[in-house]
Amino acid sequence: MCHHCVSWALPPGASRRSFAQFLAAGAGLTVLTACTPEAPKAVAPSASAPSVTSAGPSPTVAESTTAAAGPPSQAPVPPSAAASLPGQFSLTDPASPWVVVNKHRPLQPPDYAPADLVQPNVPLAVSGEASLLNSTTAAAAEAMFAAAARDGVTIVLASGYRSYATQVTTYNGYVAARGQADADTASARPGYSEHQTGWAFDIGDGGGACGFQPCFADQPAAVWAKANGHRFGFVVRYPWMFHPITGYYYEPWHLRYIGVGAATDMANRGINTVEEYFGLEAAPGYA
Repeated sequence: MCHHCVSWALPPGASRRSFAQFLAAGAGLTVLTACTPEAPKAVAPSASAPSVTSAGPSPTVAESTTAAAGPPSQAPVPPSAAASLPGQFSLTDPASPWVVVNKHRPLQPPDYAPADLVQPNVPLAVSGEASLLNSTTAAAAEAMFAAAARDGVTIVLASGYRSYATQVTTYNGYVAARGQADADTASARPGYSEHQTGWAFDIGDGGGACGFQPCFADQPAAVWAKANGHRFGFVVRYPWMFHPITGYYYEPWHLRYIGVGAATDMANRGINTVEEYFGLEAAPGYA
């Protein structure tokens, strides 16, 4: 999810966009991906291409999306499976481990910034804001990375927190270059980025292979995190073939902290997305 932290793993000319192109090939689908290279150089914007004004902290990394061709038909939203857990948390408060951010659920306030950002003591592939997480996520990441290391697997933090201001800058670059309609297929609107909460981050493999590419799913770090992440409170936020619900194609590198109880309960029940687990509607495109 970051344009300045992928060079450690990608071959020349490759980018996270290649993952989306790979998935869409032959499928006749408009690609959705929560990750993109940096925004294109701006050209003179048209009168129909509005921009967004920054109200947030300093920039770091950008997140991008591509809207689905059209929302699929939806079954009625089931009751929340999480209701059975002894502890309950807000689904709207960005300081809550259960906050759900997707194309139907922007952050409130949109320029939210965590008050407790820290740099976890884990292997890093980035610096600055991108190396930060909120304190709860950071502690859980330290425990998870250490457990993986004991099993002989090196996990690297490839992209953590990114600010509202970054989304403004990147999104406006796409709007200026392409117009708003096309920008919405390439860049997340400001205030809709899960990374802004500090509860989410991207991982890389210690060997540097397949960073932000389809083959990352088969790397030791991804395999280990998918099998064991729930023990530390993490889920793979955008699982394979659930883009009609999450709004994003498979990202085996994108982990989200929701707490050990909820993550383990999701794993035990075989529930794949937080939208389903918390009884929320699907969000394939902006509401």
